[in-house]
Amino acid sequence: MSKYLIVLLGPTGVGKTDLSISLAQKYNTSIVSSDSRQIYKEMNIGTAVPEQEYLDKVKHYFIGELSIHDYYNSWEYEKQAVAKIEELHESSDVVLLVGGSMMYIDAVCNGIDDIPTIAPELRAKIITQYEEQGLDVIREQLKELDPVFYEEVDLNNAKRVIHAVEVCLQSGKAYSSLRTNEGKKRSFEIIKIGLNRDREELYNRINKRVDIMLADGLEEEARGLYPFKHLNSLNTVGYKELYGYFDEEYDFDEAVRLIKRDSRRYAKRQLSWFNRDKDIMWFNPDDEKQILEAIDKKIS
Repeated sequence: MSKYLIVLLGPTGVGKTDLSISLAQKYNTSIVSSDSRQIYKEMNIGTAVPEQEYLDKVKHYFIGELSIHDYYNSWEYEKQAVAKIEELHESSDVVLLVGGSMMYIDAVCNGIDDIPTIAPELRAKIITQYEEQGLDVIREQLKELDPVFYEEVDLNNAKRVIHAVEVCLQSGKAYSSLRTNEGKKRSFEIIKIGLNRDREELYNRINKRVDIMLADGLEEEARGLYPFKHLNSLNTVGYKELYGYFDEEYDFDEAVRLIKRDSRRYAKRQLSWFNRDKDIMWFNPDDEKQILEAIDKKIS
């Protein structure tokens, strides 16, 4: 009998959590999170970690399992998440992958090229250089070492820029030359369910969710993590805007406006990324009956 991975994806704030619990209970299975920030135990409010009642109803993996001080990336996630999915398939024909982190979803569905392990001393050297001299210096290194990837990468994504430089220095080759972009064969079949709403409705939900996070204590959570704001894990919407407020760059109302704006922009980027994948079947989150019919048709 075939094993299936149902990938429930969509932009931030669309309503993945409620539906994921319903689907997990329907198929009597567990949820593997594909949220690159919910994996950090210190960032509960700002990453919209599911409420405890949901975590009690369905077993979740890759939520709150790491510290913001732990080095982690999509390469490590691929290995660990695929291994967990295969382990869960030993007792269940269906497993759910739920989240909106594009690179994490892509890592599980398509795989990531085999990249050399970075020597700890090299990693420490680059991180120290980044902390002392800033991202501009690392960007210039990447431009010299791999001009092809320099033109492709989001130059504001410190984690990806730093990792590309690490790979170049470790391998002696351009990072772009090591990427084959060939999908890896998995031991399970993948069913992709995309969730979306009318844009105005989605943006209103995002704005409302920010208000709820602030009411639940996001500012206090961010203040507690302020000494570590230089960490890449905290270069995250909801935290970085508050740090600008803490640094007196603008007032609280402006911080709130920026969080909402940047959350909406992130949702737009997510949708642009997902829309390139023609295997995704799109639904409104409220259309649970149609979603179940589409899944059952695939696995019957």
